[in-house]
Amino acid sequence: MKNLKKFEIKNRTALITGGGGLFGFEHACALLEVGAFVILSDIESKSLKKNSERLSKIYNKNNFITIKMDVTKESSIKSCLKKIKKIRKKIDILINNASINPTSKKIKNNSNNRLESFSLKNWNKEISVGLTGTFLCSKIFGTEMSKDKKGVIINILSDLSVISPDQRIYQKNNKKINNKFAKPITYSAIKTGMLGLTRYIATYWAHKGIRCNAISPGGIYDNQDKFFVRKLNKLIPLGRMAEKDEYRSAIQFLCSDASSYMNGHNMIMDGGRSIW
Repeated sequence: MKNLKKFEIKNRTALITGGGGLFGFEHACALLEVGAFVILSDIESKSLKKNSERLSKIYNKNNFITIKMDVTKESSIKSCLKKIKKIRKKIDILINNASINPTSKKIKNNSNNRLESFSLKNWNKEISVGLTGTFLCSKIFGTEMSKDKKGVIINILSDLSVISPDQRIYQKNNKKINNKFAKPITYSAIKTGMLGLTRYIATYWAHKGIRCNAISPGGIYDNQDKFFVRKLNKLIPLGRMAEKDEYRSAIQFLCSDASSYMNGHNMIMDGGRSIW
């Protein structure tokens, strides 16, 4: 029972960026389950509202709030921090989850994701959200945590932080590479870069009691095309994609005192894909 209590984070304040997305909802559920006060942030008000309504059907509305925030702008992040400090004494947990993730459905219809035609505009936009956003949020909220000499920063990566995307899974009927389909270079660059940020922050603020770790999830099943799922499943030793709630326990572990001696680590949860 003593060890189980280490998983509790009752009354701790957790901020989740990209809170309007699929992962944002799942991370919120994970932390609400173990007693945290959760703040969901996102630049998209509609998606935030949708996830808030979903959460309110399961959890006490008094245990979470939503705040609109643009992770690419320091002024927006600082404004969010001020709002949080008016409601809570401090911030204990930061989950850097915001990203632009081209899914298989979007990739199918966008030839501009190919490296040959990928624009500098898109490169800068996606880097600014996924990588620069992680830097800015870590800088501003991490600095605040350092004043209290305790805090946890979790960076949400991907199995593509350690392996290259297999472009073949986006091709139908085993055809040769189709110029219309590709996972863009930005996603790999961002997730790999975030791993570097994780290691840097883990050592930079260790003396301030701040731990920084990362989690690299594999693909989550979300009604993708059958041909895509079949091809991806063949690359995974467990033979399947992850269920939506299968990363919750890992988030609880990384955010709680149960992982008090883990720092600078990248927890890879991909069904074994990266080791095959």
